[in-house]
Amino acid sequence: MRSAVVIADTTAPADVHGVHGAAGITQWTCLARRAGLAGDWEAVEWARIPAGGISGEHLHTRTREVYVLLTGEGEVTLDGRPHAVRAGDAVLTAVGTRHGLRNTGDGPLEWLVIELPAEPPTEPPADRTVPGPFGSTVVRDLRRTGPLDPSAVIGGPLRLLRHVELTTGEREFLIADGVEHTAFVLGGHGRAGAGNVRMPLRPGTALTLPLGTAADLAAGPGGLAYLHAELVPQGGGLRGRGRQGGGPR
Repeated sequence: MRSAVVIADTTAPADVHGVHGAAGITQWTCLARRAGLAGDWEAVEWARIPAGGISGEHLHTRTREVYVLLTGEGEVTLDGRPHAVRAGDAVLTAVGTRHGLRNTGDGPLEWLVIELPAEPPTEPPADRTVPGPFGSTVVRDLRRTGPLDPSAVIGGPLRLLRHVELTTGEREFLIADGVEHTAFVLGGHGRAGAGNVRMPLRPGTALTLPLGTAADLAAGPGGLAYLHAELVPQGGGLRGRGRQGGGPR
């Protein structure tokens, strides 16, 4: 049976109490999970905490994790060291390291989570503050940094993370040929086509493309901005994108 593009959004999140032992409520939505995907994904998730909220500090014993801050500002603790973060920043956490997140702003703090299973390291790194295999780091403002290869820091199959902006009428084709994709709309509006299906794109919409699928993303009036990640399944290549009207910004 041919796989289908997974479409989800953040309009009806669950309230989760005491995430990682912290007091308070986290709003949470699972946008995609490993079922139906060929790649080594654990899940793609969205989360939000209110002003003063905390996502408790915890040790990663079996997963790698990428946070991308969507709104607000906060403080992430990486292996005991605090780092100020804000919308647009990415936090990369390898297996065997520890992190937590606190909202230091006046409004909600929202972030996207890409979680990947991993074998526990045979030994901890000598200095976890240095980006590298089994390390953790904060990448400042993906919009300015440009495309990022998370595997250079945390290892694993997630090979691309980038901020994309399409101008009015501009289109990008995502083809899951040798790679799988997830795209999360950050701003603007547009439409996506997948086979005979047409769907609106608005902030909070997520599309995940299993192997063998494709989607055509088109920006509406005012443009379209989204976060795009590519994962290479075992034995996969690095194909799967095409753009009309320019390159990534």
